[in-house]
Amino acid sequence: MTELSDKTALVTGSTSGIGLGIAQALAAAGANVIVNGFGEIEPALDQVRRAGHRVGYHGADLGKPHEIEAMMRYAADEFGGVDVLVNNAGIQHVASVESFPPDRWDAIIAINLTAAFHTTRLALPHMRARDWGRIINIASVHGLVASEGKAAYVAAKHGLVGLTKVTALETARSGVTCNALCPGWVETPLVQRQVEARAARDGVTEDAARHALLIEKQPSGDFVRPDQLAALALFLCSSAASQVRGVAWNIDGGWVAQ
Repeated sequence: MTELSDKTALVTGSTSGIGLGIAQALAAAGANVIVNGFGEIEPALDQVRRAGHRVGYHGADLGKPHEIEAMMRYAADEFGGVDVLVNNAGIQHVASVESFPPDRWDAIIAINLTAAFHTTRLALPHMRARDWGRIINIASVHGLVASEGKAAYVAAKHGLVGLTKVTALETARSGVTCNALCPGWVETPLVQRQVEARAARDGVTEDAARHALLIEKQPSGDFVRPDQLAALALFLCSSAASQVRGVAWNIDGGWVAQ
């Protein structure tokens, strides 16, 4: 994809899972990539470097707007700006509405939704100046439908789909597009923690918990793979997708078809 050879991509939450897979794919397609996130940073950077060209890193805590602003300044100073923005970072907490800790609600809304507003508002001026940009919000099937115990996550992901649509309308007469990907169950560290919690709750093995988690929601019975999401993100970056605007594209093994 020579279209990305002079572009810089920022992928939030890209030290593991979906974000890392997308970062690797964008690098392999020719983009410079800025990685963001916590955890095993150096191994993630090595994987992205092997895939492509110039790689940067910024450890902004996306729950803090001033750190997001610092990350976007870093992107402008070191790379000239962000051409492809992938808002992927997310956290989760499961509890009923009446027992949901208010601090966890605030944190989930901040990282899963508000952070995407801040990165988008700060990336758009550069994209508009170049009359080219791609904003890809990693929402969730929970941006389209709900599940019990996930009030904050579902609210944030529905909000992210709404933000996607508004941004798409506001950029509709430009070379900037904004779309959302809405995956079902993807085998990531976030989902693995839910598998472990379910295994402990039900007194079963992790394999049994994993199967039960999949089959009650995802008719295919298989996880969505990060590389499948990365391939779809690459398509949205291509000229073939220049008129794909404001879409909430579910890739969910049939979850919302039920």
